[in-house]
Amino acid sequence: MKLKLTRPIVFFDLETTGLTIGKDHIVEISLVKVFPDEHRETMTMRINPGMPIPPEATAVHHISDADVADKPRFKEVAKTIAAYIEGCDLGGFNSNKFDIPMLAEEFLACGMQEVDLRRASFIDVQNIFHKKEQRTLAAAYQFYCHKDLVGAHGAEADTMATADVFFAQVDKYDDLPTDIPALAAFCAMNKTVDYAGRMVYDDKNEIIFNFGKYKGRPVKQVLMMDPSYYDWMMNSDFSLDTKRALTQVRLSMNARINQR
Repeated sequence: MKLKLTRPIVFFDLETTGLTIGKDHIVEISLVKVFPDEHRETMTMRINPGMPIPPEATAVHHISDADVADKPRFKEVAKTIAAYIEGCDLGGFNSNKFDIPMLAEEFLACGMQEVDLRRASFIDVQNIFHKKEQRTLAAAYQFYCHKDLVGAHGAEADTMATADVFFAQVDKYDDLPTDIPALAAFCAMNKTVDYAGRMVYDDKNEIIFNFGKYKGRPVKQVLMMDPSYYDWMMNSDFSLDTKRALTQVRLSMNARINQR
């Protein structure tokens, strides 16, 4: 294996009730832990989301309310998942935009603020693929591994395929870094402030909004000019992590004002 692993990397995939972080919840999680000696361990579990699974979500991942009726809630398995990924880097397919923010939100929602996913390097296999080939996971699997993806939209099948695609990418492209921190930097589209990427750092390392009518504007400038925007975000369906990050920016502003 050309890749230089100094600690395990956990590839994971989520099936959820929907795509809205802060509103939707996990119904299945699969994690594949790849160790520096190349052996793998897999953990897959279904989770009762505590809300009805919309028919359109079931149509994608084929998991119904009946399938998770007797399954544990996330708060019951959160410590098990946290222990499994402790000390590991994290990887997935479109994971920087969805799976990592969703998982972080679930930990926050059950009061586990001590779980800080940012201690890990994030490997988004989709970003590598899009920068190199621009295809879907099924196409990536065919392109890199020369196999058809059977069981697509099942968490375990997607996770196993993502891990296989990643190692094939590293072997294929000689110009890719072979250590995880450098690969994480390659995967990153923006340096995000919150997991969902609602706020990012610009090229001057200033925090700016990455969405909406103030996209591209410095957050501190917006909060000074339009204080009600903070209240609107705090009372809207943004993730707990986004609200926490926004509040930290606001508190830093107030601290500077009080020091004057």
